[in-house]
Amino acid sequence: MKILLVQPAKPEKALGGEDFSIFEPLALEYLAGGVAGDHDVRILDMRLDHDLDFHLRDFQPDVVGVTSYTVHVNTVKRLFQQIKAFNPDVFTVVGGHHATVMHQDFYTPCIDIIVMGEGVFPFREVVLRLEKKKDLAGIPGVVCMENGPIVIPQGNQNSDLDALPFPRRDLTADYRKSYFSEWMKPLASIRTSKGCLFRCKFCALWKLTKGRYLTRKPECIVEELGTIGEKCVFFADDESLLDTKRMGVLADLIQRAGIRKRYFLYGRSDTVAKHPELIEKWKEIGLERVFVGLEFMRDADLKLIRKGSSVQNNATAVKVLKSLDIDIFPPSLSDPNSTVTTSQICGNTALTLILISSASRY
Repeated sequence: MKILLVQPAKPEKALGGEDFSIFEPLALEYLAGGVAGDHDVRILDMRLDHDLDFHLRDFQPDVVGVTSYTVHVNTVKRLFQQIKAFNPDVFTVVGGHHATVMHQDFYTPCIDIIVMGEGVFPFREVVLRLEKKKDLAGIPGVVCMENGPIVIPQGNQNSDLDALPFPRRDLTADYRKSYFSEWMKPLASIRTSKGCLFRCKFCALWKLTKGRYLTRKPECIVEELGTIGEKCVFFADDESLLDTKRMGVLADLIQRAGIRKRYFLYGRSDTVAKHPELIEKWKEIGLERVFVGLEFMRDADLKLIRKGSSVQNNATAVKVLKSLDIDIFPPSLSDPNSTVTTSQICGNTALTLILISSASRY
């Protein structure tokens, strides 16, 4: 079977995403890695290549899968209309963050299956059943909507991230030089964990894992890092530093393996503030940039959004990172000539952080 996996572009008037950075489509690379059997898989990154019609004509896919954040919902539905207009027999599948939290938004005749949650193994099962012409309704846990799509809910998902295959990065070879975050280019991505233990009101990421913090074994991460050719690597985690002991072990293993990269990861300000020795260790092996969610300049506001941190943590984290010459994202935080105070920065970045983080994971 021929399987086309599509990373959509954001709407032209939406803020975020490729306006600031373009990360490799890890979700699709994982799906491709999980497809069993002798199938022909192609990844189309529409942030860089907008010609879906060409790929439909050239590839003649049997199955098209599209991932979606909230910002992509209307765009994705239009893509599926385009796909079905090209060939009504193409089997269409949607997944991703929005399909997980608001699957009802994809109830449309143009979509055959909605996959909620971690999609690698459900998608493998869908492809297997299509290949053998078996009933899709027989997939455990599926919900068949009347005159609508088949929904595969989260159910009891496998929490072992190391059970997942390595992403098929070879399928994005034509795009890889274009993946970036400002000066970090070309930029590869790797996932080392998923979920978060905190319950910030503005964030839905912890809901995707039902409040659990899932991690990969450091040895598996190092093995995958060894297969990545790019010098710059983004940790596409919801929160990279929560398990400080694990991150210390990972740093030691990376150093022992002689892997030298330029790293960019997410870190809570309280973790950075309370564990400067861990940040220093990561600086020694190549950490160059940390995305820090400071949000607000008042403790009352941080409490309101259930951040679980404090203004003092924010100020200390900025001090720790600047003392180590680690770039702080957003970029204004790392400008040595800025006269803006830490408190002012905390107050002005909340909206920016929310908009960017909603479209930059994987």
